[in-house]
Amino acid sequence: MHNTVEYEEYIKLAGPAIQKHGGTFLVRGGDQIELEGGPYERTVLVEFNSMNEAKICYDSDEYQRALQYSSNSSNRHVVLVEGINQ
Repeated sequence: MHNTVEYEEYIKLAGPAIQKHGGTFLVRGGDQIELEGGPYERTVLVEFNSMNEAKICYDSDEYQRALQYSSNSSNRHVVLVEGINQ
């Protein structure tokens, strides 16, 4: 994160957009130890019912508005991963 004021705008817009599209936050920040790769200042893990729902959220107008603030305020690594339910 290199512009906290602008990143705060991203957070204000992204959280509601993610929740509107069915996303559930499982991890937002917190202490972490990078054993390989990184370093990462912050990890956010969001669960959706499907990969398709996650992609729809990412492509939504609401989330794209939020991304306008993130691209100028932070370096990010965003990945959609299909999970396995046991």
